Order: sequence, then C-alpha cells, then structure tokens
Amino acid sequence: MSKQSKPAVSQERMYDLILAPVITEKSTMASEHNQVTFRVPLSATKPEIKAAVEGLFNVKVTAVNTLVSKGKTKRFRGTIGRRSDFKKAVVTLAEGNKIDVTTGI
Repeated sequence: MSKQSKPAVSQERMYDLILAPVITEKSTMASEHNQVTFRVPLSATKPEIKAAVEGLFNVKVTAVNTLVSKGKTKRFRGTIGRRSDFKKAVVTLAEGNKIDVTTGI
C-alpha cells in the first residue's frame, strides 16, 4: 500500500468539517477506548476529517471510520416530513491523546 500525501485543508475548511460532537450513551462508552464521534458534512472524506481533527485539537489520529445515517420520514401535525441525512465520523486517537468535547473549540 502506497503512502498518500496529506490533503491540504485550510483552517476555514477545518471548522466547516467538524460540525458538532455526538453526545450519546454509545459515543460516551467509546470515549473510554480513545474514540470520539463527530457530526460531519456528507461531502467530508476520511483524510480531510483526520487532518481537521489533528489541526484543530492538536492530537494524533490513528483511524477514522465514517457512516451515513439516513433521515427518517416523520409526521408532524398530520404533515409528512423528512429528517435530513447526516454523516458521523468515529475518530480513534493515538494512545495518550484526549479530546474534551464539553469545552468546545
């Protein structure tokens, strides 16, 4: 497997890539294993997410796993609506690195 060059991600794009941390019971349990979950745009790629997290939080990222959660169809006062699709990124940090999601950037 060949080494790929790091993508050039501007500081502005870094802030656009990390929308919000995901705070759920499952993501809290994953934080015990050096994993942090973020909500990211559907257009975000794994190398971009890795570069953004390393640049914004000054940590070493070992892996990035992504998943697209499809929006549900819901009813509100009899009107059918649809939640939008969103992408989550589960970022695994190197040993000894930590991100405190409660403080913000």
